[in-house]
Amino acid sequence: MLLVLLAIAAAVVLAIWQPWQGSPAVAPSASQTPRPTASTSSPAPSPAETETDAPASADPAPSPTATTAAACTTSDISVLAVTDKDSYGGGEQPQLSITLSNTSANPCLINVGTSKQSFVIMSGSDTWWRSTDCQSESSDQVVQLDPGQTVSSVTPLTWDRTRSSVDTCDSARPAALPGTYNLQVSVGGIEAADTKRFELR
Repeated sequence: MLLVLLAIAAAVVLAIWQPWQGSPAVAPSASQTPRPTASTSSPAPSPAETETDAPASADPAPSPTATTAAACTTSDISVLAVTDKDSYGGGEQPQLSITLSNTSANPCLINVGTSKQSFVIMSGSDTWWRSTDCQSESSDQVVQLDPGQTVSSVTPLTWDRTRSSVDTCDSARPAALPGTYNLQVSVGGIEAADTKRFELR
């Protein structure tokens, strides 16, 4: 009976005293701490790293060098003397103009300003009138004529049917008699190949 009582007492003591509960947990030693396994394979390259760079664009083709047109020559330009009529009645004043065309295959430059225009009216071998005799103002105007381009003077020059002279610009001048006259013109140093014939009545 005594043995039974002793066994019961021992069981009660073990049930009340539990030595592991409440004890601080022991941290695993360094030898017990699991170490992360290093990966032996390299990380896969990103798409940006695997793509090859696009080939560099080729150098742009050099732009053509702008060429400066040369001065027009007699072989490039056709100059024509123009009158508004072929015959003029008493009191009608001829209107004189110049037309020029680029007959070459290349553009060219020419000064068509009033400083480079010349109108001369003749009767036979007698020079009756020159536009430069009493010209008070003049100007330069360099233009480029393209191949096949034709231009004409914008404002015709009026001949007052008198004889001109540098000495009579501010005085009365002799009037032209009825008859046949010829207009000779030049522009930019290029003279018209032919004269324009007209009549005063």
